[in-house]
Amino acid sequence: MSTTTASAAGSASADASGGGANLSLHTPSLAGSVLECPDGYGGSLLIRIQNMSATADLGVRLDLKQIALRCRNTEFNPRRFAAVIMRLREPRATALLFSSGRMVITGTKSSHNCSLATKKFAYILERVGFQPAGFIDFKIQNVVGTVDVGFPIRLEGVVYAHPTFSSYEPELFPGLIYRLVQPRVVLLIFVSGKVVITGAKTEEQMVEALRKVYPVLVEFRKVNVASLPTADEGGMEGVPALPPMESGGAAGKGKGSRGGKGKGKR
Repeated sequence: MSTTTASAAGSASADASGGGANLSLHTPSLAGSVLECPDGYGGSLLIRIQNMSATADLGVRLDLKQIALRCRNTEFNPRRFAAVIMRLREPRATALLFSSGRMVITGTKSSHNCSLATKKFAYILERVGFQPAGFIDFKIQNVVGTVDVGFPIRLEGVVYAHPTFSSYEPELFPGLIYRLVQPRVVLLIFVSGKVVITGAKTEEQMVEALRKVYPVLVEFRKVNVASLPTADEGGMEGVPALPPMESGGAAGKGKGSRGGKGKGKR
């Protein structure tokens, strides 16, 4: 059915893909999908990148039906979604190909892999017969990361002290939404100390956002977390014991054998 496979893109190089020069602006970090952020107190926090989304413009119109027929690891159902879904194994990434030549890349965990996946997708389309333009408008649109600060947080205190930047509705969502102005990043803060960072364009924006918010989290750290006492720890000494239930107590209340109140057998 297919003559060109997505796995054939493994031999694609940066020059063979016809990618633009702006792909090299996103240099890979030394830690890959894990970023180190100084906390300002002599320690550091680790941010794990969970997903990265980017867009690219190939500059050429695409025949989605031909791409779906000639390439493996593709899905195309025009009745449900007007784009071809193409997947790569290395690096693990998914692309949405539109007939206008626009492409959305998601599923990667570093900017280096995201730009590499874009070049491989462009190389596959070139092998099928769609020559990309010399300049691919590649832009990272969203980076999602998670971090654990290591202590519980009083979310009510955060929203009371910073009402301009935060919103907290525990009946609708268990996390506090903290919106930074600069950088334009949104943080989802949970009482357990887990934080989700989204909306960043680069890894540096994620690190800067966490560095700005971390002092606020330390200020409203839960210091006295009470736990329920157990009998082994001797914490149940002052609690009186329940009286034992009397056997046949329900039968001694003047009820007959048929449930009549105050009446004997007939």
